[in-house]
Amino acid sequence: MHRRNIRLRREYLYRKSLEGKERLLYEKKRKIKQALEEGKPIPTELRNEEAALRKEMDLEDENNAGPQSTIDDEYAHAAEKDPKILLTTSRNPSAPLTQFVKELKIVFPNAQRMNRGGQVISEIIDTGKSHDFTDVILVHEHRGVPDGIIISHLPNGPTAYFGLLNVVTRHDIKDKKSMGTMSEAYPHLIFDNFPTKLGGRTVDILKHLFPVPKPDTKRIITFANRSDYISFRHHVYEKHGGPKSVELKEVGPRFELRLYQIKLGTMDQDEAQTEWVIRPYMNTSKKRNLLGD
Repeated sequence: MHRRNIRLRREYLYRKSLEGKERLLYEKKRKIKQALEEGKPIPTELRNEEAALRKEMDLEDENNAGPQSTIDDEYAHAAEKDPKILLTTSRNPSAPLTQFVKELKIVFPNAQRMNRGGQVISEIIDTGKSHDFTDVILVHEHRGVPDGIIISHLPNGPTAYFGLLNVVTRHDIKDKKSMGTMSEAYPHLIFDNFPTKLGGRTVDILKHLFPVPKPDTKRIITFANRSDYISFRHHVYEKHGGPKSVELKEVGPRFELRLYQIKLGTMDQDEAQTEWVIRPYMNTSKKRNLLGD
């Protein structure tokens, strides 16, 4: 199993190394195509390669004309099987963190909770790969308050680091009658206000934690982005008096997510390339909203 993981990682890195060459080739073809459409002469630096490049362009269609990306490869096989998630915590978790992770286990279908014990990150990742988990979710705390969540896609990444704020668990709510019952059906997902490229990348990471639901599922999970803070809400609905009479009940838990880093690798790889990270200067008024409006 260890040799297989090494081989898969090498293949992934090799495909990633080809990205630069493919992008350069794509730019050359784009310049030739633009010159032909506008009736301008072919750029001088491309005249020696023009004949060969035009032959390749004739064989291409809209599906393979653009450069291929390793980002496409990360979730290429996601539709072949339902996600299987390994949930764990930081070492020596407090009672509130343990309760929160128990509720997350029901939020994510096909999730399994593992006691961290003395395991290091690399051992957790190896366990996930050897047991065919698709993602590892690690929840952190500060003085008994959950304050961070790491989502790492297996076997090659990406890994997204989120801050956790305003966590309210079902256990914290005193009025139990006002809450809906916790359903384990596959939920419908709502993603609100993620129009940017980074927003789309965040949606890809989050939506692949959930399997495809049935059309009549009455469970809804919402990720709503407001000023780069993603609000998580969990509801069930019932139709008592026909299609126009819908009763919506919040199930819980509820919390806010704040994305601060995406790495092109699993969480145990310190050498993994950083795809995006928040910087202090990004908090200026012009650049404040990175995920959406």
